[in-house]
Amino acid sequence: MSDLAQPVHRSRRAYAWISAICITVSLLAMFAVSAAGPSIVVPGMAHTSGAPPWWGQLDLPNWILFVMWGVAAVAATGVAAGLIAVARGARPPVRALLAASFIAVAAFMVLPAAGSTDAQSYALDGSMVVMGHSPYTDTPAQMARHGDKFAVNSPPTWQNAKSDYGPLATAEEWLSAELGGWSMAQVTFWLKLWVGIAFVAVTIVLDRVFRSGDPARRLRAHLLWSVNPLVLWEIVAAGHVDALAVVFGLAGILLIGQRPSLLRTAGAGALIGLAGDVKAPLLIYGLGAAWAVRKSVARLAALAAGALAVLVPSYAAFGTAAAGALAGRGSGVTWDNLYQVFYRPLGMSPFGADNVPSAVPDIALAAFAVVAVIAFLRLPDRVPGLPAVTPALALSVAWLFLFPFQRPWYDVMVLVLLALYPRSWLDWVVLVRLCFGAITYMESGLMNDRLLAQQVQLFQGEWITSSVRLLAVVALLWMCATRRWGFGQPVDNLIQPVHKPVDSTC
Repeated sequence: MSDLAQPVHRSRRAYAWISAICITVSLLAMFAVSAAGPSIVVPGMAHTSGAPPWWGQLDLPNWILFVMWGVAAVAATGVAAGLIAVARGARPPVRALLAASFIAVAAFMVLPAAGSTDAQSYALDGSMVVMGHSPYTDTPAQMARHGDKFAVNSPPTWQNAKSDYGPLATAEEWLSAELGGWSMAQVTFWLKLWVGIAFVAVTIVLDRVFRSGDPARRLRAHLLWSVNPLVLWEIVAAGHVDALAVVFGLAGILLIGQRPSLLRTAGAGALIGLAGDVKAPLLIYGLGAAWAVRKSVARLAALAAGALAVLVPSYAAFGTAAAGALAGRGSGVTWDNLYQVFYRPLGMSPFGADNVPSAVPDIALAAFAVVAVIAFLRLPDRVPGLPAVTPALALSVAWLFLFPFQRPWYDVMVLVLLALYPRSWLDWVVLVRLCFGAITYMESGLMNDRLLAQQVQLFQGEWITSSVRLLAVVALLWMCATRRWGFGQPVDNLIQPVHKPVDSTC
């Protein structure tokens, strides 16, 4: 080894070890807090004897929230260090990463849902269907009067909430409620089981895409998805249905090749339709697929037919209320949205976490439209064999960054596409954004406003995370304007924009 190569070799080994240690430590901490039982991070529910999920009763103090903030930062550091190590030539065994991922998924599946009460909300929706009601028209408060045991003790957050998920998600909740019976713990176990299976399916698909190609891109995909503790926490540990949507959406995007047959195109449309049947924003993938086949009217028709063949009957089965519930989601605004950076410091005292200007959703929609066009035109197409990836990524990034209703688990709609895309500065922007989002939503229960933990968390979400979200948009626009996407290297002479074919001579 030459004298010049030795420092590079030492640095990549150092980064690889930092990555392994940080990822391992953060995952072990997440396991421990989940297994400790109900706390400010793990929502409480009645225990079941014998069957999973399993947990203890350690009654962790509220300051564990701040420990988990540190865990999220360590997790992000581990992923970042791994990305640097791989970029510098490190090649850890892929089988070890896959084994670590599968073990982590299995561990989270038998532990209680953590970091969110959404799994309990899904159980509530499923129990409604079991009782012959609809989560699109009824609320837990109404169901409590009908004798729904889950609704009587449901988290206050969901008392007056209706479902804003697609029919396929409701069907998954229904099945889980049927299998789990009248045990909240058992129902959430089944919910997490389906999510865990979907997560593993995405991992296997990503691995197969890169198995015979560039080993660095294969490792990068696993760092961004398979062994990313933040993704494992937000999706598998919490049991969010986003994994179900993403596995269908990813399959649809991959099915669109350079010249797909009508049957493959219709299949891609059906798969993307299934993704949207879980969560409507994933239909953005359909726009990316449509751009990839835009030169053929027959393929466009096949794509649309495939999606409609899934969406129309499923929504018809649940009635117009299902579509109405999803439409209402577009007007939602969360307390950590990026727009408050502008309207809260202006002396508008009536506005706060629970009271936002009525124009925010419209402003956000307009901002999304503008940024989506810019990103669509300026994001380089560096995945020529999969023409739907780049346009879907550009539109998904714009939607995720500008949408006023934010949750960290929504980020997977971008991460799974980013795993297919070559390394770029976008990796860092998405990772930092995910880290701060995870910190903001680490708490799973309501706290007294006078508690220090609540006061610090409110400041963090309202000012720090919202500012990070705004800076992510600024970074995206800067990359679009300068066309510097990868480690400071301009791509103008290396790659063509998304709306033009890639020059094979480059």
